[in-house]
Amino acid sequence: MEINFVIFFSTTVKLLALMTPPVVLSAFLSASKNYDAAKKKRTAKRTCLAVLITGLILFFLGENLFNFFGFTLDAFRIGAGALLFLSAVSIMNESKHNTSFDPEDDISVVPLAIPLCMGPASIGTVMIIGASAESLRQKISGSLSIVLAAACIYAMLLYAEKVEKILGATGMTVLSKLTGLILAAIAAQVVFTGIHAFL
Repeated sequence: MEINFVIFFSTTVKLLALMTPPVVLSAFLSASKNYDAAKKKRTAKRTCLAVLITGLILFFLGENLFNFFGFTLDAFRIGAGALLFLSAVSIMNESKHNTSFDPEDDISVVPLAIPLCMGPASIGTVMIIGASAESLRQKISGSLSIVLAAACIYAMLLYAEKVEKILGATGMTVLSKLTGLILAAIAAQVVFTGIHAFL
């Protein structure tokens, strides 16, 4: 059983873009200023695990949720695409993501994993990808994409300070805007696919 690595790579990049790395990185840097190295590593690991578990559950149970609530995959595509487009607009309009956190709070699950990494748009897209995966090969490829995307988030948070130094303020802003553009393109494609299939 072979995995189509082109589709695997494109799905991984899509999922990683949906997790809005610049936003997550900014929030992590803001919240972890007073953390020691061990707590930063622990927070990054917990965030990765929360994203991974949430993503895999939604990926494999998405179709059952569709059947339970009685709506079609195409209707969900249109709704998720609309939310994704709003997320893209929000990222494009925000120059900074400053949020105040209590140093004693555990930020790994909320807000880093949910809703920053796994917000409404990314949750909807993961459910769509899972429901669209008909063969075992597609399900394995999709689940591995989620694993790799979560691992990338972990690596980014683990080396957050180094990433910030390399990119600088300008680089962070450019990366954030680029993420917004990618999300807008993904949103358009998801909506068009849903409308085309519905019609």
